[in-house]
Amino acid sequence: MAKEKNSIPSTGRERAQKIVSFCKRKGFVYPSSEIYGGLSGFYDFGPYGVELLRRMKDLWWKNMVWERENIFGLDGAILMHPRAWEASGHVAGFTDPLVDCRDCKSRVRPDKLPGWRLQKDNQSGEWKILTVGETTCPLCGGELIPEVRQFNILMETYLGVIEGEKQKAYLKGESCQNIYLDYKNVCESHNPTLPFGIAQIGKAFRNEITLGKFLFKTREFEQWDVEYFVRPTAADAAYQEWKEIRWQWYINKLGLARQNLRWRQHSEEERIFYATDAWDIEYHFPWGWDEIEGLHHRGDYDLKQHGQFSQTDLRLYDPQTKSKVLPYIIEASGGVGRAFYALLLEHYREEEVEGRTRIYLSLPPYLAPLQVAVFPLVRTDRALVDRARQIYEELKKQFNAVYDEDGSIGRRYRRQDEVGTPFAVTVDQQTLEDGTVTLRHRDSMEQERLKVASLLSFLVEALRLP
Repeated sequence: MAKEKNSIPSTGRERAQKIVSFCKRKGFVYPSSEIYGGLSGFYDFGPYGVELLRRMKDLWWKNMVWERENIFGLDGAILMHPRAWEASGHVAGFTDPLVDCRDCKSRVRPDKLPGWRLQKDNQSGEWKILTVGETTCPLCGGELIPEVRQFNILMETYLGVIEGEKQKAYLKGESCQNIYLDYKNVCESHNPTLPFGIAQIGKAFRNEITLGKFLFKTREFEQWDVEYFVRPTAADAAYQEWKEIRWQWYINKLGLARQNLRWRQHSEEERIFYATDAWDIEYHFPWGWDEIEGLHHRGDYDLKQHGQFSQTDLRLYDPQTKSKVLPYIIEASGGVGRAFYALLLEHYREEEVEGRTRIYLSLPPYLAPLQVAVFPLVRTDRALVDRARQIYEELKKQFNAVYDEDGSIGRRYRRQDEVGTPFAVTVDQQTLEDGTVTLRHRDSMEQERLKVASLLSFLVEALRLP
């Protein structure tokens, strides 16, 4: 059987378009509110997408929370007291630099264009141009005006029902702020000792002007965050430890290829003023290298700011030093949607099999949206159909299983390959004779006979989150 592995479009634009089309066609991701013309910067996860997303988050939670005795979970509200965003610096400084195009009137971020260097005043949010670079508009080819405008990307809303008495509030610009606000509660209810962490998977919102790139930059998104609280003297060692933890997770657990990942350190102009150091884990997207997670050595800035603005003592008694200490924070903050997009780019496959194109997702089995498919070999054979449905009914109690008897067995295999189902179980006449089924493996297309009695234990082991 001649096969040419992974014969997918080589150009970034073609590759990106193929994934976007695939996601909509197969029910992974839909444009939000599409029947009304869509809403720019918002997407809905379809039936297969939500299953993949859930397994990714389950894997992260298992590895970052359950397997670590000093990490506590949290699920914080989307709205918080407005003063929290003043304390964090977002009200004054959560700004993007933008320049206008003379021709198409679009606004473009100059810090993303070749040759531009800008510096931000973190107190006022003002951007200063250090070097003017490329001035050709990437959207229309017109001329960019080299004058920077500041744009605050916090989304505003209002609380209350009486006009004139409504209180301005903000949707979360970053999900991690709940952790700082609930840090004192976690300390009082669980009495942790340093070092310890608080983890959360939560929504965030940004009123982005420059969109595009599918799920990479949206106005509503999810982040997975670990804020790790340490003694100041142990912060450097903890920072290196968490950099290694998160790097290895993307490779060994999420299944991204090492050659498609790299580290990039923030420049002095880019790094936030209170951070000792900051690095991004970047993935090689169709348009080039871009961030999927940031690792930040944040010092004591966050707790100090919230302590001052709320007039609350956020120091923690440290039995090692027998004194109160304001911990330093090591942050690992990643974009869930960006990791989702990278995962599809990484595992989408096309290959030629006997003159026809086979599409499949080579996802790690434990992440697959559908985990096992069950087929009768012949849909008109009542005995085979009944036995196949019996097996399906048993399997679906523990797995996200699907039963399919529509079309030829080859077409059924192809349908499941395309959405990443790692295993297909086929019931045939031999099943009725000796209690074995054909188990087909998605990536290799190899088949083996397996006792029905052994099927459950095989799947439990093969689909277990690592």
